[in-house]
Amino acid sequence: MKIKWLGHSCFLLTSEKGTRILMDPFTAGQYQNYPVVKETVDIVTISHGHPDHNNVAAASGNPEIVKESGTRNIKGVSIKGINVWHDENKGKERGENIIFCLEVDGVQLCHVGDLGHSLSGEQISEIGSVDVLLIPIDGVFTIDAGTAKKVCDALKPKLVIPMHYKTDSCDWPQWSAKDFVKDVKNVRHVESSEVEITKDKLPAETEYIVLGVPC
Repeated sequence: MKIKWLGHSCFLLTSEKGTRILMDPFTAGQYQNYPVVKETVDIVTISHGHPDHNNVAAASGNPEIVKESGTRNIKGVSIKGINVWHDENKGKERGENIIFCLEVDGVQLCHVGDLGHSLSGEQISEIGSVDVLLIPIDGVFTIDAGTAKKVCDALKPKLVIPMHYKTDSCDWPQWSAKDFVKDVKNVRHVESSEVEITKDKLPAETEYIVLGVPC
């Protein structure tokens, strides 16, 4: 599976068979100057209804849109959506959010959307095994770097890729990827915004991957 970061919380996943999944596409100009997202895909997942995550118009090719919780299988991709909150007050501040767990090429990937709180034991159990975790760290509209690390410790993923943070292309509040990884070991900085993941080459210990900023 190839994982390409398109900016903010938006990723393009491409399976070995060529199935393409777009996750949380943003609307251009919504607080960021990343390149405009325009992809031909098979599936789009939307964690919640905010403009920096729900730009379905960025996808062409008549994709299937997944924006609700529950379990489904689309073109050989297993998708499970889990209801959580966008804030620490059960959605009273910013509403609901969906964590999406996908199995692509035997790799278990979890995109937590705009998670706004620590995970309960029940939620951790429902998520299950995680190989690749895509997690926000901005600290204002989502969990901060410290809470994100606690989520990582709870889920024990093989790979962690931070998202939804401050970069030169995104004037997003507070935390940067540098802040997130400064106190952890096994950090890999990748110049490209894309990385290829295979089940047989996952690390034994959690590795943190900082992808290059899309340009």
